[in-house]
Amino acid sequence: MSKPFNYGGQAVIEGVMMRGSQVMAVAVRDPDGAIQTHEEPVNAALYRGTIAQLPFVRGLTLLWDALGLGMRSLMFSADVAAGEEAEFSGPLAWGTVAFSLALGVGLFIVTPSAVAEGLHRLTGVDSPLLGNVAEGVVRLLLIIAYVWAIGKFPDIERLYGYHGAEHKAINAYEADAPLTVESVNRFPIEHPRCGTAFLLSVAVVSVLVFALVGRPSVWVRLASRIVLLPIIAGIAYEYIRFTAKYFHVPIIRLIAEPNLALQRLTTRQPTYDMIECSITALECVLAAEQKAEKPEEVSPVAEATAV
Repeated sequence: MSKPFNYGGQAVIEGVMMRGSQVMAVAVRDPDGAIQTHEEPVNAALYRGTIAQLPFVRGLTLLWDALGLGMRSLMFSADVAAGEEAEFSGPLAWGTVAFSLALGVGLFIVTPSAVAEGLHRLTGVDSPLLGNVAEGVVRLLLIIAYVWAIGKFPDIERLYGYHGAEHKAINAYEADAPLTVESVNRFPIEHPRCGTAFLLSVAVVSVLVFALVGRPSVWVRLASRIVLLPIIAGIAYEYIRFTAKYFHVPIIRLIAEPNLALQRLTTRQPTYDMIECSITALECVLAAEQKAEKPEEVSPVAEATAV
């Protein structure tokens, strides 16, 4: 049975956020063991409107919206986990976003380009293609090393457990299985629309796109990396969307296998209480959207990427 909309989600501190085409819901375990939930509407036009029908453009708008929803969900989960009243905005939230973006640009854009330039000067090999391939390989290795290293921290390891719980719930829903802890637990912790898969796709697509630019001067090259990032993200989103849609085809599943393999670094087998949070968040979204749905049938046009 095909679903009318592909739901997405994100692991948060001691909980899970699920996002539909009209509503986002967060379910977080508080210090007393109870599950606290929060719901808020999303911009439905991004998921069911004209923008959602525009290839490459829709990826950028959805990813930007996901960034905002993800940050608010993380701040809510941090407040609940600390036993404090939830606050969704403020300098701390946006300061964290700014710092994270700066760190990401420095680590995954500037550093690979600098390493590739150093290799070029060290070896004397003047090949734009080899230089871009070397930069892409360094970027991919940094991504793998980063997600592996932070996964060694206990708090992040628990976050990865909630990530696995989120995937299990989505997999169970898409298979029309009962949304019970025992049923959901039987499903895999990988999912073809995962945000980790998106990161790997970005690394691979960047090699192809940057190869068209050649190897200009260092400052022009660094500027091009940042300017072309939205284009690369749009292409990577369409690739993830395509492979997820045709994941049942053996050759497509084989092509997507590296994405699934990388997810094993950012997911863990969840505990039952983690799965319960993911089910609660998903059921909140499903119930809210069923209630808000208009009597006439709405034609679905978008697929959300799980983060």
